[in-house]
Amino acid sequence: MFEKLNNLAAELKPQAVEFCQRLIRTPAISGDEKEVADLYLAEMEKLGYDEVFRDEWGNVVGIIKGDEPGPTIMYNSHLDHVDPGDISEWEGYDPYGAEIDVVDVENQDRTGLEKAEVIHGRAAADVKGGGATQIYAGYALIKLREMGYKLKGNFMFTGVVLEEPAEQLGMIKLLDETFPKRGLDYDGVVSSEATSLKLYLGHRGRVELKVTISGVTSHGSAPWLGINAVNKATKFIDRVEEVVAQNAGTDKDLGKSSIALTIINCTPGALCIVPDRAHITYDRRFVPGETAESCLKEIQGVIDELSAQDPDFRATVEIAAVPRTSYTGKTATVPNIKQAWKIDKEHPFVKAAADAIDSIGDPVKYGYWDFGTDLSVICGRDKKPAIGYSPMQEIYCHRPIDKVRIDYMERSIAGNASIFLKLVDLPKESFKLE
Repeated sequence: MFEKLNNLAAELKPQAVEFCQRLIRTPAISGDEKEVADLYLAEMEKLGYDEVFRDEWGNVVGIIKGDEPGPTIMYNSHLDHVDPGDISEWEGYDPYGAEIDVVDVENQDRTGLEKAEVIHGRAAADVKGGGATQIYAGYALIKLREMGYKLKGNFMFTGVVLEEPAEQLGMIKLLDETFPKRGLDYDGVVSSEATSLKLYLGHRGRVELKVTISGVTSHGSAPWLGINAVNKATKFIDRVEEVVAQNAGTDKDLGKSSIALTIINCTPGALCIVPDRAHITYDRRFVPGETAESCLKEIQGVIDELSAQDPDFRATVEIAAVPRTSYTGKTATVPNIKQAWKIDKEHPFVKAAADAIDSIGDPVKYGYWDFGTDLSVICGRDKKPAIGYSPMQEIYCHRPIDKVRIDYMERSIAGNASIFLKLVDLPKESFKLE
């Protein structure tokens, strides 16, 4: 069966590439994913998935039911993507053109460049290349079933909305509302986020912190009659950088915790008026042992310190929570938090996935994401095992050089199907995550 997967992957590659091109040609900014959701649903129905549906939030699900009892392995992608940005930066490529050509690209380990055939376009690397190959990995399993092979368990593809805003709203609603309503569950997850055909085993947590520094307005001609909130913010910003650097946690696999000031503005923001409010947004990344709450407390400590030194310094900090509306019209607000997580290389789930990659003749390599993913809900909250595995390369995500290697797509079809076949043979106790 594993020998046949390589042949099936080669056979299905043209269809997967063409499907990926259609996905890229279909814009799907967060909150406007309907057309790309329609494409996923239509493709799964065409390929013969046993059950295909869209939930109330706009998430899409396709299930291939095994002939024998076994675990359900969720293959997860997200439907949305970030804005293409300035078109002039795209080196002549149309971000929605899905053009194919041969270019210099990073090799798997980012130690040099090599020639490869790629598909260009927004979300090729995040995550339409991976979504297409997950769908066709499922089709490879259907093909095996048609050849007479008995499949265990269930292959479940999920495409979720609103991943890019980072609150994980689509995934949370899928697990907390849709699955219970439909009597569905899952045992482990394979994410299509960019991994360069390596097995990715974790990432740092993330929390978005909003700070408001208060002052008092006055006429710009008499600034001594007011308290300039922006001037107060400058010392605060410097002190935050110092404190986070001093207290930074470190994980041998995930690296150091960090903070980045991503948004700053003031109000009223008008000529001749001293600003009475400075609004700052921080992107705080943290490692296991730290939490969103400890990161919040750290910033509150800076506020308390500066308030004790300066009676005119006033500020508040909170975890950001912004209402998000899906393309189906449903709205919800959840805090912008991702938990830190990682899974050990010796975990049975990971060892089975590694065995699967080896079974199709590919090298087994490991990695960890710099960015965050919806797997925080799976491993961090639900304590179920998960890995990342896909053809895309992290260096091309969110950039105007967005692309996916076609040779990696072929390998990913075989790899994803092989991983499923190995995982469904695991005993029930192998799906626990401490």
